[in-house]
Amino acid sequence: MLLSDVDIRKAMKTGELKIKPFKPDQLGQATVDLSLGNKFWFFKEKYFGKVVDLSKVDFHAATSQVKADSVVLAPGEMCLGVSVEKITLSSGLMGRLEGRSRYARMGLAVHITSAVVQPGSDNHQVFEIVNNAPFPIMLHSGMRISQVVFYRLESPSSRPYAKYGKVARKQ
Repeated sequence: MLLSDVDIRKAMKTGELKIKPFKPDQLGQATVDLSLGNKFWFFKEKYFGKVVDLSKVDFHAATSQVKADSVVLAPGEMCLGVSVEKITLSSGLMGRLEGRSRYARMGLAVHITSAVVQPGSDNHQVFEIVNNAPFPIMLHSGMRISQVVFYRLESPSSRPYAKYGKVARKQ
């Protein structure tokens, strides 16, 4: 079952869902807007134009972190960003990250395939940001570039992510 704004408020009151920090105007009809933080990861130039063996190189090795209030993405360029908000879910809820149409219409994609916020998560969300526009795009810390949709599971997960997850447990 998808959660409406009424359901999201109830889940926040019961503690099934926590979003910190949270402002009431982030809540839409059935989504919560997420803001872009000031940490970005860009690919290192030494990997440009080369074949990268994904079984040997992960994003930690392939990227450098930049802390900035704003960055510019060239056409076709990708970076990783992180949400200001930390989302904590019970094992009976999950989320799905989506882009916001106002930015998508300008060529900005905020996730490639990693859209799932696992049941039992307790972390900030990572955005895989790509500029699909034919012009450079400036991103600013605090921009609400994403939204999250919440789902109630028929049964709670027996393996909540904060306990069993491998990659993004501590972000």
